[in-house]
Amino acid sequence: MQTITIDIINEKALRLLKDLELLQLIRLRKDRMEQPATTNFAKYKGILSQQPLTEVDQQLHELRNGWD
Repeated sequence: MQTITIDIINEKALRLLKDLELLQLIRLRKDRMEQPATTNFAKYKGILSQQPLTEVDQQLHELRNGWD
């Protein structure tokens, strides 16, 4: 068995491929990448506590100095 990836440009091609599958000449399977990647950001809302800007600045300064 050999696996190939194709891009369907025309719906007629998809119908032809489905006919070939019915004849048991090929097997079609959906690729995982086909599904749109959607992230529900609402579930992350409020997960991080708010920090004063001075604290964030200090943490960034410490991180940057860690590279020296």
